[in-house]
Amino acid sequence: MPLVYQQNINAVSRMAVWHITEDEHFFLAQVPLQKTISHWHKRLQHLAGRLLLKELYPDFPVSMIRIADTKKPYLADEPFHFSISHCGDYAAAIVSKEYRVGVDVEQVNEKIKILQKKFLSEAEMKTLLAQCSMTHEQCLTLCWSVKESVFKWWGRGSVDFKRGMVVQSVQGDAAEGKVHCLFKNETELVIHYLAFNDNFLTWVLTDH
Repeated sequence: MPLVYQQNINAVSRMAVWHITEDEHFFLAQVPLQKTISHWHKRLQHLAGRLLLKELYPDFPVSMIRIADTKKPYLADEPFHFSISHCGDYAAAIVSKEYRVGVDVEQVNEKIKILQKKFLSEAEMKTLLAQCSMTHEQCLTLCWSVKESVFKWWGRGSVDFKRGMVVQSVQGDAAEGKVHCLFKNETELVIHYLAFNDNFLTWVLTDH
């Protein structure tokens, strides 16, 4: 079982990361492929994410997952709130019986520099320069992952990554910490992060 990280966040919320080393048959023996996916690696990512849901809560009804118009996966009547992410050979999932959740996993990559002006304002860049002790690529990847987690937590459609999600502070180091983010100028969120194998795992959960 290639679980590289697992955490019981609180009494009703759990999260884990899976290193995908198995073939498709391993996953299909345990969870269904719920949609047509032509690329073999994307199929593995899809299946690994759903297997993680059952690893976290064995009674999770994977076969009942639906996809909203916003492309957010959900369960009718929401017996579980959940979020799934995958990047490269890793899949991550967070599940809660009570809290709204969002999770993301991103590999640190120099190409993020090309996109930084699309999701970070000048003010946010100044905050990073003042508070983030990591390399530039790490800081940018972390912020992108933070905003992806918030976007999944929101789950209700389009959000401007640059204006609708504003990074206010970064507290921590290259290993772990938390980021404060203002969502749509009204909701203050705390997004936790953890670094592993040149990746960032970020997650957020709220009671509303």
